[in-house]
Amino acid sequence: MTLVPCLLLASVCAADPGLEASLAPLARKHQGKVAIAVKHLTTGESYYLNADEPMPTASLIKLPILIEAYLQAGEKKIKLTDRITLHQDDKVPGSGLLTTNFSEGTTFPLRDALHLMIAHSDNTATNLVLDRVGIAAVNQRMAAWGLKETRLNAKVFRGSTTSVDPARTRKYGLGSTTAREMVTLLELLQMSQKVPPAAKQCILGHLRRCEDREKFPRFLPTTVDLAHKTGSVNQARTDAGLLYLDRGAVALCVLSAENKDQSWRAENAGNRLCAEVARIVYRHFSHLDSEPSPSRPR
Repeated sequence: MTLVPCLLLASVCAADPGLEASLAPLARKHQGKVAIAVKHLTTGESYYLNADEPMPTASLIKLPILIEAYLQAGEKKIKLTDRITLHQDDKVPGSGLLTTNFSEGTTFPLRDALHLMIAHSDNTATNLVLDRVGIAAVNQRMAAWGLKETRLNAKVFRGSTTSVDPARTRKYGLGSTTAREMVTLLELLQMSQKVPPAAKQCILGHLRRCEDREKFPRFLPTTVDLAHKTGSVNQARTDAGLLYLDRGAVALCVLSAENKDQSWRAENAGNRLCAEVARIVYRHFSHLDSEPSPSRPR
């Protein structure tokens, strides 16, 4: 097997030979920057590629927001039953349902805003959540957990007026992370006591309802239990989540940036990259042969 030159693909650490043989060529082929982190949370088997390089998150940063909201609810700082009122000036463009489908004056509980933020990646809902939990609180929590590159920079489509770090906003957009930090966050969610069991189950329930089927779920069997969050902007496609397999959970993150393919079709190269990585990881840890597996409906 030909090893990947360190100068070309830094941070290939604790690499499993089987995963490296499949994933490194896939990353090299992609026309853009790629970072990958994989860790089996039971065995510790892992693979890291460019995993310590900060990259844009796009809407993947909504995962730390979700975790912060549930932790604040447990700390009695907010209530998931708190009512939110939608105003016309709250509406922002991009993904989601609130902006185009709901009238000014609509009210709903914070819990429903969290659902919209994750299941539909609703940008307006995200900003309404941030009005309750705060940008600074998200970043402080991530830093306290040792995830110093996992940062939310501003509200969605409100960077000029709400940015807490204009330089990072210009460089990364909505947020930034590293592949290793995102897998660490998933491991903390799944394995640590930092997130109480009841909150953990609610958080995972939201992640299981993510409606984006163009990335990790694309080539996975419909029976696979997947809890994940995706992100998409013109130059970046991201996905991170937990695959629950017979032999234990696998934390997985794929970040891509500066992508040549900036289309908004399902066949976007960044989407396909995320999907192919998930398929390889699934088959590797399921100890399957190379025959294709049944895929989910697109």
